[in-house]
Order: sequence, then structure tokens, then C-alpha cells
Amino acid sequence: MTDMTLFPHAAWRAVATALAITACSASMAAEPQPQNVLQLSATGTVEVQQDLLALSLTATRDGSDAATVQAQLKAALETALNEAKKTALAGQLDVRTGQFGLYPRYGTDGRINGWQGTAELVLEGRDFPRITQAAARIQTMTMGNVSFGLSREQRAKVEGDAQSMAIERFKAKASELARGFGFSGYALREVSVNANDQGFPQPLRMLSARAKTGAADAQLPVEAGRSTVIVTVSGSVQMR
Repeated sequence: MTDMTLFPHAAWRAVATALAITACSASMAAEPQPQNVLQLSATGTVEVQQDLLALSLTATRDGSDAATVQAQLKAALETALNEAKKTALAGQLDVRTGQFGLYPRYGTDGRINGWQGTAELVLEGRDFPRITQAAARIQTMTMGNVSFGLSREQRAKVEGDAQSMAIERFKAKASELARGFGFSGYALREVSVNANDQGFPQPLRMLSARAKTGAADAQLPVEAGRSTVIVTVSGSVQMR
């Protein structure tokens, strides 16, 4: 008979741990796997007019002195910002500054021979005429980019509609498939909901002749596209 006093306490603890792991593994192996579980997904799709416009205006300057170029950019941006703020209105025309950068310019010999920089101002909101008229009045910056999208309020409403549609389709599909497999119904096991939207922005057309003159009522011609909001409901059900 083996004398148990010959085994150190740590050794006995390791043996006990190993036995516990083995017992747990055996229990897991014996646990029956779920039967008659169905994996499925359904989508809800809603197409809606884009109601958010973002216009970016840029100013570029170039010179031999970094401080001078930076000062010119700052002056152009401040003038544009002051002009845009005159008609700013929360949610309808929001004004914010964008990128502001100053970079060295290199000559053929690899040495710095000047500086160039860019400043950006972004006009964003739901009031398209207000935004485009403000952009047309700004003389110290030029048109950079235009993009369309969905406002927070519009996105929430459309996602809610698409989500309700996806859930109803999921439930109908689960019932139909359960009956098709000879079951009377189902019970929900797990589910996940994912939403995304696909936008189709329209390009900005050229400035009209009136806009180029800087007239107070000038308006840049823009045209919004449509966004498709897709909500996907996926998960598993227990047929019964």
C-alpha cells in the first residue's frame, strides 16, 4: 500500500484538479445536443429621400514663409466662418471647421523651398437653400466636397420602420418553416438585429453664373439622392 504521507500537499491538489476537469468534461460530453433548432434571418428594407446636406469649402495657400501661409489661411477661414454664422440655425445650418494643415514643399534637391496649406469649413444641415446660399456668399474659400445623408431623426424613424418589417418577416418565416418541417410552432432561442444604410449621393453640379458673382440670393444647384436603410434580424428558433 502506498503511503499517502509521501506525496506533497501540492501534488495532491494537482491530482484533485485533474480529476475535477475530467469529471466536468465527461459531464459535458454526456449533455445532449439541441435538436430541431432552425437558423434563419429576415430583412426589412425602406428607401427614403436623403434630408441632410454637407458642403465643405476649402482654402489653399502657398508661399515661402510658413508663418505667412498660416496667417493667410487663418484669415480666409475666419472671414468665411463669420459669414456662414450670419445665417446659421441649429439643425438647419450648422457650421464647423474641418481640416487645417500646413506642409513643407520640397525642391528637386530634396530641400524645403516653401510651404503650402489647406483650411476647411463645413456647412451641414437640413435646410438646403439656406446652406447653398451661405456657401455662395463666401468669397475667401472655394467649393470642395458635397455629400448627402440622413439626419438623426430621419434615420431613427426609418430604422424603426425597417426593424418592424424585419421582425414580422422573421416571425412569419419561422412559422412557415416550422410547419413545413411538420411542427406546430416554435420558440425563440436567440436573436440579433443589425442595421445599415446604403446612400446614393448625387454629384454637385457646377456653380451657376449668378453664384459666381456672389449675389446675396445666389444658390448653388444641388440635388439629393435616396438612401436605402436595411435592418436584418437573424437568430435561431426551437421548433416544437
